[in-house]
Amino acid sequence: MMSDNSELRDMSDEQLELTAKEAAENLFRLRIQASTERLDSPSELKRNRRLIARVKTLQTERSRAAAASEESSM
Repeated sequence: MMSDNSELRDMSDEQLELTAKEAAENLFRLRIQASTERLDSPSELKRNRRLIARVKTLQTERSRAAAASEESSM
């Protein structure tokens, strides 16, 4: 699983979106599993939540940078 920030920063916007989607799906499955049975690795919940947060942070940074460059070019 990708968790290194430099690896995430090297990804394209589409790859980031796919990574966030996969992590969200995995988090959903883990939550269901946690409610119905015992988890093998409870730390996976935390790891997936943090991965989603990292991806969303990068997406926000990129959108703000794009907006700032558009404003400066006007």
